[in-house]
Amino acid sequence: MEVQSLTKLARMSDQKVREITRRIQGMNASEALEILNLIPRKSARLVAKTLASAIANAENNKGLASAAMKIKSAKVDQGVSFRRFRPVARGSAHPYKKRTSRITIILSDE
Repeated sequence: MEVQSLTKLARMSDQKVREITRRIQGMNASEALEILNLIPRKSARLVAKTLASAIANAENNKGLASAAMKIKSAKVDQGVSFRRFRPVARGSAHPYKKRTSRITIILSDE
């Protein structure tokens, strides 16, 4: 049985979050959560929060034990980009983007 958790508009670029999700692909869910708590990056905290939500969904909604759950897939997609402008000389402005990401974690008991 599969359980899914999704975080939208995470305020971190998708490239930075993908570095963390590649490390936990195929791992046991509780083991991956312990590893994520040891990594000192904001992206690791965001992925850990999504993984904890997926584990809670499995326990509360489906009645599955978290010890038997494995991470089937951890996918990160690009979210919307907030467009901002920085003032520069002579009354002009330079645009820049504040990127976001979508984190999807699917757990499976198989």
